[in-house]
Amino acid sequence: MSQLREYIEKHPSESQRLVGLDYERLIELIRQAESLHNQKPKAIEQKKTRIIKAGGGRQAKLNLTDQILLTLVYLHHLPTFQMLGVQFGISESAANYIFHYWLEILRELLPASLVEQVKKNGSEWAWIEEILSQFELIVDSCEQPRERPTEYQEQKKYYSGKKKNHTFKNQFIVMPTGKEIVDVVVGKPGATSDIKIWRERARELSDNQKFQGDKAYVGEPAIDTPHKKTRSKGITVEQKQDNQKKARTRVVVEHLIRLVKTFRISAERFRLKSTTYEPVILAVCGLIRWRIGAIVLA
Repeated sequence: MSQLREYIEKHPSESQRLVGLDYERLIELIRQAESLHNQKPKAIEQKKTRIIKAGGGRQAKLNLTDQILLTLVYLHHLPTFQMLGVQFGISESAANYIFHYWLEILRELLPASLVEQVKKNGSEWAWIEEILSQFELIVDSCEQPRERPTEYQEQKKYYSGKKKNHTFKNQFIVMPTGKEIVDVVVGKPGATSDIKIWRERARELSDNQKFQGDKAYVGEPAIDTPHKKTRSKGITVEQKQDNQKKARTRVVVEHLIRLVKTFRISAERFRLKSTTYEPVILAVCGLIRWRIGAIVLA
């Protein structure tokens, strides 16, 4: 048993600070993840011709619970894999392998958004759209620094003039309560405008759905945006008050994005390969949905 696991069992109230989940949800997540892990060998076993008998080969140094904790620690605190290996008593390469293996399990277990969950379970999207159309969903984008690409064309594509850095851009659509991620788009190049990301994604959403967004979405008919000053004309007192009212409604998406960024891997400069950005951030979104009670695991 790792020292971290022993500490969490003795101090369950510290679980959320250590791995981003309260103790009860952590224990249930571990149980479900281990169950999904145990199902995989059965499926593989049916498809292959065995040379070595079942149970042969080198045994893992960490038990399944500690492997899951290792993955959550990396997502929440973003240590190096060398430091992670030292903490759990394994090699750097083993820590790297364990993280990427359990990342796939988390992605399979925890859908990143309501849209992904419905489509994954084969549910009727039509009636979900009808329910959502009764609400005015909130849309917003955020950016995360990434390593500078080596090729010049890639540098231009990912350079964000707003952040003065090379970034990934993500778009969140949330419920007006802020308690559910309805849809999420991650890993777009930093130079891409918010409204362009929205228009590409809007094709998959209902035409009857209403949204609310900030000034980045001005000009989009489906999105209610703040009043914007022009060069020749300011805005009235009534318009300022209306803008403040809309801002108080939109702030829930900022709170949810902040919650996603409590996992440092989605807040600090992304150090892993760019190809892993999407599964990593979507896994974090799934963890946040699990944390706020938007997902119910069977």
